[in-house]
Amino acid sequence: MQVGIWIRVSTEDQARGESPKNHEARARMYAELKGWTVVEMYDLSGVSGKSVSEHPEAQRMFADVVSGKIKGLIFSKLARLARNTRELLDFSEFFQKHNANLVSLEESLDTSTPAGRLLYTVIGALAQWEREEISARVAASIPIRARQGKPTGGKGAFGYMWKDRQFVPNPKEAPTIRRAYELYLETGKLLKTCQKLHEEGFRTRKGIFRPVTLKRFLQDTVYKGLRRANYSKSKGNKKSWILKPEEDWVFTEVEPIVDEDIWDKVNALLDKNASPFQKKLPKEGKYLFSGLLQCKCGTKLYVAPYSGMKVPRYRCRECCFKLNEDVLEEHFLKALKTMIVKPEELKAVSDYEAERQAREERLELLKREIKSVDVKIDTLLDLIGDQTIDRGNFSERFMPLKERKEQILAEIPRLQAEIDFAKANNIAKDFLLDRATNFASMWPILDDDEKRKLVHDLVDNVEIGDDSLHFVFSYSPSLRVLEKDVQTPRDSSQQPA
Repeated sequence: MQVGIWIRVSTEDQARGESPKNHEARARMYAELKGWTVVEMYDLSGVSGKSVSEHPEAQRMFADVVSGKIKGLIFSKLARLARNTRELLDFSEFFQKHNANLVSLEESLDTSTPAGRLLYTVIGALAQWEREEISARVAASIPIRARQGKPTGGKGAFGYMWKDRQFVPNPKEAPTIRRAYELYLETGKLLKTCQKLHEEGFRTRKGIFRPVTLKRFLQDTVYKGLRRANYSKSKGNKKSWILKPEEDWVFTEVEPIVDEDIWDKVNALLDKNASPFQKKLPKEGKYLFSGLLQCKCGTKLYVAPYSGMKVPRYRCRECCFKLNEDVLEEHFLKALKTMIVKPEELKAVSDYEAERQAREERLELLKREIKSVDVKIDTLLDLIGDQTIDRGNFSERFMPLKERKEQILAEIPRLQAEIDFAKANNIAKDFLLDRATNFASMWPILDDDEKRKLVHDLVDNVEIGDDSLHFVFSYSPSLRVLEKDVQTPRDSSQQPA
């Protein structure tokens, strides 16, 4: 994964000894431990955290995320990203929208891991809650304004306009609506009506007429003098919307553009011409382990549908190895239960906590040593200042201290990165064990979509050996659970390893 490093250290922080170079080195070493490639650095040293989104470096970072140049941003802690809560939520929403990761070393927030994604979801939920609170207040005022015949947002239906707070026919657009109704009664076809409107030079606000747009115009009650308001709400993506319950709709009388009997004839014709086969067939769903299975020959396994298929079967195109999904599901559940009952069998479950403690102790020793070195250097400076020692004697004593200080300053960021890495992996391990416990008991009541999401959230890949399945979970380093049974290529039976 290609990532960027975000450096924002205020002048006060620098005065306290927090060097931008130290933050950069710590982030680079963390990326190296993760196997990520650092391609950009965004330096906002000395910039206030009250508002950073408009800063040129922040804008450059946003552009790199949008373009896909970076898929993650590493920073020392959330306060270094921004101190403004609203901006932090905006950052979270932006990265989530573009499927990119935020990595805060101090808080062990790494959205490339399941635990990090959970916290990421919580942050996003806070932003959503704030938006919904504002939306609820706005929504409460809409029915009242609609009943009073006041604007409720937007330009209003094509063919009408707001003039002196009244919703009246637009003299430039109303003739287009009248002609659309006349032509549809003549042709009885939406596409043919659109073609004739185009030939006669009639246009909508956005361009030529299309059947979907025309049908919406023909079915809108506003054109027969009954304006409908408070009947829909946005799904939040600025493109699609859904209808509210009919009891929430508000109708007010306005000046009609077409006679009611013409409107009724047009809609009766629309109902008559409606196809009884308009419902689309549901799309074929993805399978539980799609894209996760890797054969012993190195090839990915995919479901090969066959006549009368009741249980999905994964097949390797190279060596023709086959494996039924129910067998995989059984072993996946065994893997979850193994983690619950015998967590010590997971590789490196306790290693990281011990390593973290050892590195933290080493870090404290180095911090004390660097203070001692600084005291010795200050003493030497005082001695040469008092001319107690000469320059030759000073250099002989000073150079080893200088070299040792440089060694310590180089080692501290590496240790900090390793501690950050251990913390993140310990959190990921706890998250994985917690989810294993919850989902193993919930599995029977989950639907197919929920099961599939669970599998893809927790499993990086499934390696197929000669007589084993290795489930590599979303935890670094990989947690492997060895299952002793595996389906043979020829049938659905199981054989011992």
